[in-house]
Amino acid sequence: EIIEEEKPIIIEEFGYIMNDYKVIKDTIQKGESFGEILDRHHIDYPEIYKIAEAAKDTFDIRKLRAGKPYTILAKNDSTEQAQVFIYQPNKVEYLIVDFTDSIQTKFGRKEVKIVERTASGVIESSLSEVMESQGLNYVLALEMSDIYAWTIYFYHLQKGDNFKLIYEEKFINDTVPVGIGNIKAAYFVHKDQPIYAFNFVTDSTKNVNDYYDENAKTLRRQFLRSPIKFSRI
Repeated sequence: EIIEEEKPIIIEEFGYIMNDYKVIKDTIQKGESFGEILDRHHIDYPEIYKIAEAAKDTFDIRKLRAGKPYTILAKNDSTEQAQVFIYQPNKVEYLIVDFTDSIQTKFGRKEVKIVERTASGVIESSLSEVMESQGLNYVLALEMSDIYAWTIYFYHLQKGDNFKLIYEEKFINDTVPVGIGNIKAAYFVHKDQPIYAFNFVTDSTKNVNDYYDENAKTLRRQFLRSPIKFSRI
């Protein structure tokens, strides 16, 4: 019987093969500097200064924020000397400072997958309470308030008012949520009056969009003289 050896799983992230390095993941500590991090990973201060100078036109490394994650790719040998520093200011974007040979810096973005979702609810006391009870992102309440800012007083909702939504949710790595995209369509019944809202791109070159009802009329200025934003209340 011939037993085939299992091939190692190749892990790729940020455009690098992680298997080729010793990978150290950590978070920026309060008061911690870029120099302290690299010094801890066996880079001398004269070299740290050169790296910082080369990177400053792309990103000011003095602006590293406490609590944000970073990754060090170090030599996979006894020296364990850092080769690449990767800083993540948010879940999607990242900054690479590569000093393996020459010093190179660049920004990157993780691939974001957009999934279409639906949601609905009936108002008992407030819109935010409905969102919270269903585990929905509170941003949806703010987005809805902006869509209907010209037509509904959101701080005067009545018990029994109800809504339905079709919206986009964003993910990285298929499972990590990173925010809400567009609300594609909405239906809100307020005081027994249904109000539809359909997202339509009015200028594709500038990515400008607005919301219209089922008769292709803009929701702006239908009933209210000025918009009332729930997010400002």
